[in-house]
Amino acid sequence: MSRAFVTGLKGTVLSAEERAFLTEAAPWGLILFRRNVESPDQLKRLTGDFRDAVSWQAPVLIDQEGGRVQRMTAPLWRKYPSGRRLAGAAGLAGDDRLIADVAHLIGDDLAAVGIDVDCAPCLDIATPDMTPAIGDRSYGERPDLVAAAGRAFADGLMAAGLLPVIKHVPGHGRAKVDSHHELPVVDADLESLASADFMPFAALADLPAAMTAHLVYTAIDPVHPATQSRVVIEEVVRGRIGFDGLLFSDDLSMNALKGTLAERARATLAAGCDIALHCSGDMIEMAAVAAEAPELVGKAAARAERALKARGGSPHDDPDGVLARLDAALAAYDAVAV
Repeated sequence: MSRAFVTGLKGTVLSAEERAFLTEAAPWGLILFRRNVESPDQLKRLTGDFRDAVSWQAPVLIDQEGGRVQRMTAPLWRKYPSGRRLAGAAGLAGDDRLIADVAHLIGDDLAAVGIDVDCAPCLDIATPDMTPAIGDRSYGERPDLVAAAGRAFADGLMAAGLLPVIKHVPGHGRAKVDSHHELPVVDADLESLASADFMPFAALADLPAAMTAHLVYTAIDPVHPATQSRVVIEEVVRGRIGFDGLLFSDDLSMNALKGTLAERARATLAAGCDIALHCSGDMIEMAAVAAEAPELVGKAAARAERALKARGGSPHDDPDGVLARLDAALAAYDAVAV
């Protein structure tokens, strides 16, 4: 039986040590980064070797948003625009299908190499002083437009057979510092958060998977970051927002979280995250996280099963037409933006 964590790997091939770890520790899934990506054939071997090691068709995740966050990129894969640029171009062109069609092509790229979960779309609302770590990954400042763009992107991924993971619930847009390096603290009142930050997540609460934010929201829990706050997860994510899908933590290796990796994993799972996400590929850290991850059972297992059933699709039937529309829309948008 799988255990309630997702792990990373160090490089482009599965080492003997990693294979033994995967077989013994039985993570629910694998997440890939640019350090793991060399070529299409190499990725097919890596994802296949991972699944051989865990002995089932386990999920393989990646962050493939477009823009700065695209692990599979040029020259072997097309470089897609950021969320902000894609949404802006689609809006200017009046092309209601463009975002979904582009996401479908991204999904096709991933499915072709054995990846079936995309940690996207990013539903964080843009604010004037937000950290550049979010920046143009956000679709914009208006909650309704962010929700619409996120819905279209998720629909496109699912049409390609990919499981989308909405992030970073309940909203990362007010963070002024990068949670990869330090813990952001958001002092906005609950009403302000509910009327803006939470809204895209509530609009997409029916989707099968989401990822938390490593942020402290002082109006909700002044001590614990959302990832490790039972109050935030129970009262806001599961309560106000109404999300009942599979809940991943953001990466436990990020410096916003304190303590050892074992302590971070323990606190994250105790707070109500279904899956602890650990990305570094460091074997000592991987073992520490695995030791804290219980077997995936109960509500978490049911959510995981529902999420995996959401997979299943087919390649887009007109990729050249989508790319032509995208290039034309981006050219018009960039001309106006300049």
